[in-house]
Amino acid sequence: MKIKGLLLSLLIMAPLFAPAQDIELPAPQKQGGQPLMQALAQRASTRQFDTTRAIEPQTMANLLWAAWGYNREDKRTAPSALNRQEISLYVITDQGAYGYDARRNVLTQVAAGDFRKSAGMQPFVHTAPLNIVFVADLDKAPGNDMMFVDCGCIVQNIYLYCASAGLGSVVRGSFDAAELAQVLKLNDRQKVILTQTVGYPAQ
Repeated sequence: MKIKGLLLSLLIMAPLFAPAQDIELPAPQKQGGQPLMQALAQRASTRQFDTTRAIEPQTMANLLWAAWGYNREDKRTAPSALNRQEISLYVITDQGAYGYDARRNVLTQVAAGDFRKSAGMQPFVHTAPLNIVFVADLDKAPGNDMMFVDCGCIVQNIYLYCASAGLGSVVRGSFDAAELAQVLKLNDRQKVILTQTVGYPAQ
């Protein structure tokens, strides 16, 4: 009876110790897309999104790789001063908040639930399918100025991928950094720099 009671207790407690719901992304597709000059011609900021259409896993994988993935040994798709790679990407969807692990091509869950209202102050942010949060590691940053430059390079990669893939996007500086830091479980040496909303444009 004691053994049965112990097993029952373990079954009840199991969900408390269950691993976070990480998302293994498909391999990014590195071929195709629009020519660069055409993507540049179509690059624009979008603030009206189709709230009924989610970002598909393959599109998510392509987007994040284009933004800040590895395209050669220890080098990435955007430049980084002194190769410090101090910027991390987090994504917020209606399902949760995740850190982007570019080496493993995995979204690592940091919080479950819909935290889109924490991603920004504009109403469209709260219903858009995807918000990307740019976080700088102050211990890695080569200087206060360069982390903003590095972040801007990643932002433009996202804009160009979105233009190529038929997505809309807008970079934003209007957010509550302290609230985002709490949602993403950041430490005091991690700083939210910018946010960027992505989705299919509303028709």
